[in-house]
Amino acid sequence: MVVLRLQKRLAASVLKCGKRKIWLDPNETNEISNANSRQNVKKLVKNGLILKKQAVVHSRSRANRHAAAKAKGRHMGHGKRRGTKNARMPTKTMWIRRQRVLRRLLKAYRESKKIDRHLYHELYLKSKGNVFKNKRVLMEFIHKRKAHSARETFLEDQAEARRTKVKESRERRVARVQQKKDDILATYEAESK
Repeated sequence: MVVLRLQKRLAASVLKCGKRKIWLDPNETNEISNANSRQNVKKLVKNGLILKKQAVVHSRSRANRHAAAKAKGRHMGHGKRRGTKNARMPTKTMWIRRQRVLRRLLKAYRESKKIDRHLYHELYLKSKGNVFKNKRVLMEFIHKRKAHSARETFLEDQAEARRTKVKESRERRVARVQQKKDDILATYEAESK
């Protein structure tokens, strides 16, 4: 059995890979054993007596399949959990996300003139005080508040109109009574003359 340790080392150097990636043709051991320089090894590589093996495939297909299943929510039951609930999804992170969502909505509403700055400030403080658990609740609150304020203004306008109407009718009545008095006095004066 011919030892081809030197040839393997030279081939690894020439092909820029490890010795375990070198394949020497077992049928041409005598010819390969004569190659004692890099030049000769390069010639053998060119002739196909020495080859560089392909990299061993380490497939990710199973890992990808498992990750896809996990994304659907499989393999996530009580038995698979190692960390505490807070370690797996910190409450602080959830709080930060929620605040950012609510504040972004409030800012957009204020810029589009859907809410004025006073209501914005009030809702900002309320969201900081954990009044709204999500965006939908905040939007519902805003709609209710706007409807309430619109109703209040409508009722106020109605009351104001009613007040002015009553005031005008009272003034007309007073004027009518005064006119009657004046007419009666005028008739008395005319009769006395």
